[in-house]
Amino acid sequence: MATSSGDGSDSKFLTVAEVAGMMRVSKMTVYRLVHGGDLPAVRVGRSFRVLESDVDEYLRKSFYNAG
Repeated sequence: MATSSGDGSDSKFLTVAEVAGMMRVSKMTVYRLVHGGDLPAVRVGRSFRVLESDVDEYLRKSFYNAG
């Protein structure tokens, strides 16, 4: 959903819980990825928001072909 101009105005932000659900992992795993710098996030108050495109990119890079 990111714009082609790269300004991110049409990007969708997800909560940590939504990212965890998407990835089928715990919220703590998402927090570890964010704090470890593996998954970019924006801090909003005391919570984090992650761009959906960043989650997709992380999963794409992490894909392991077991064949």
